[in-house]
Amino acid sequence: MSEINLRKQTTPHILMIKPVGFDFNAETAVNNAFQQKGSNENAQQKAATEFDGFVQKLTDAGVDIMVVQDTPVPHTPDSIFPNNWISFHQDGSLILYPMYAANRRAERKAQVVAAIASRFEIGNHIDFTDAEQQNKFLEGTGSMVLDRENKIAYACLSPRTDKQLFEDWCIQTQYTPCSFYSVDETGGEIYHTNVMMCVADKFVVICLDSIRKAEERKQVVDTISKSGKKIIEINYNQMNHFAGNMLQVENKSGEKILVMSSQAYHALSPEQVKQLENFNRILHADLTTIETNGGGSARCMMAEIFLPEKPIK
Repeated sequence: MSEINLRKQTTPHILMIKPVGFDFNAETAVNNAFQQKGSNENAQQKAATEFDGFVQKLTDAGVDIMVVQDTPVPHTPDSIFPNNWISFHQDGSLILYPMYAANRRAERKAQVVAAIASRFEIGNHIDFTDAEQQNKFLEGTGSMVLDRENKIAYACLSPRTDKQLFEDWCIQTQYTPCSFYSVDETGGEIYHTNVMMCVADKFVVICLDSIRKAEERKQVVDTISKSGKKIIEINYNQMNHFAGNMLQVENKSGEKILVMSSQAYHALSPEQVKQLENFNRILHADLTTIETNGGGSARCMMAEIFLPEKPIK
């Protein structure tokens, strides 16, 4: 069997971090237009409730969720979004990433890596965090959306996604880079690629309107088309409701499930829902507090684990 047939786009194993000090993060709000300071004062309590409900829905669907409880010290208001600082790969690699906000760098806690190492084989550590000293950043699978089967990495460049660092990552991991600029309706750079596109096994959800340069848009469309995936377009309004922030996972039976927030689901048209359900079933959960204060949604909360499992003793 060829290497490409052994690669997987989806996994049933997901890492999620249960927050203890979730809050609006002023350090990330400077370039995350999706954040809005919530009017309520119980952001942590409400976020914890949304988190538990989301985990329960995923677990009921047969997805293997590894929940690690965050620690109150150091205070990490965005710890609920682990996919930005760590990623796990089928070849056994664990990769650490340089983070734009100084208070997000403290999310790289040893207890999280230890929890992963207790169940999965880690063969190789790759660490890009030194780039923080040069003010260069690459925030994991927020900055990059991966076509794991075809080894293509998509990235919209921004203050959080450095082009050279992205290309270095692709060289080390043997991915083909596809970078471009993506902007919101005001012309501001979109902070993370995973809010404007989602790559699944047979389709890509993407806000092509946000790629203003015609030659870059053509490059992205051509790259997706050559990979054999169907393009499902979303508009700016749908992207602003987190309809780009989806993740396709699988359950323990191998069934594909497209995961998103309820806000994202309700922003889709009936025709788009039908298109997506032709490929996989949809699971959505209410994440309003997390989305409003954190500026991230369902996909940001899930770090996929593709590492080989350790044999059960």
